[in-house]
Amino acid sequence: MDLGLRGRTYLVTGASSGVGLATTELLLAEGANVAACARDGRRLTEVVGRLAGADRAATFAADVLDTTAVQDFVTSAADRFGGIDGVVNNAGRSLLASWTETTDEQWRAELELKLFGVLRPVRAALPWLSKSDSAAVVNVNAVLARQPEPRLAATSAARAALLNLSNTLAVELAGSGTRVNSVCLGLVDTGQWRRRYEAADTDHGFTEWAAELASDRGIALGRLGNQDEVAYPIVCLLSPRASYITGAAIDVDGGVARYV
Repeated sequence: MDLGLRGRTYLVTGASSGVGLATTELLLAEGANVAACARDGRRLTEVVGRLAGADRAATFAADVLDTTAVQDFVTSAADRFGGIDGVVNNAGRSLLASWTETTDEQWRAELELKLFGVLRPVRAALPWLSKSDSAAVVNVNAVLARQPEPRLAATSAARAALLNLSNTLAVELAGSGTRVNSVCLGLVDTGQWRRRYEAADTDHGFTEWAAELASDRGIALGRLGNQDEVAYPIVCLLSPRASYITGAAIDVDGGVARYV
């Protein structure tokens, strides 16, 4: 199926690895132009440069918490490709700590990243999105937004705030023709889980360790997801074929969600 992305331009934050890199790769495979950013510009340029269709990609070193850097990233991307049709807000992290272990500074940092890490790219891109005939924003979120995890207290709360904000943006931007949706992740095999595996200092291989983790967390499919399984729904929501979908939150979680 042709998703209608060829020749369109999309911004992807946090694109140097994991879901962001997989989304960049899939967008390029669909014939789109991609402006990708990450804090480590050298690494980003290296990994994106190895992708098929890399001649339609532009890379930028930018921290989504730096207003000036985000504005420069968006303006440069629009100048390079002649416009912007969509934004994938993927930059993020998780803080493994209970609420009693989380400092005030860590609470503020989580909220700032989850909210301003989305607000700044969307604000900067809005002048170009409003000119697109199929503008879309996809915010990469987590099932934690609706199903909080005590071991991720601040991240869960910040994820819930982002989901609320995404629904507000869906309503507010509908008049300008921009759709806003969320993709909510469960446990996905990215660098973050690989680092936790290494820190666990276990005798098990990663596959066995991950299967035990999936069982412990109640994942119905019995395994972690992979980044390509997340990239697909993100790209589909960007597509003009999803033109009547806004304010939605799609779970990509292997069946871990227990809410109705």
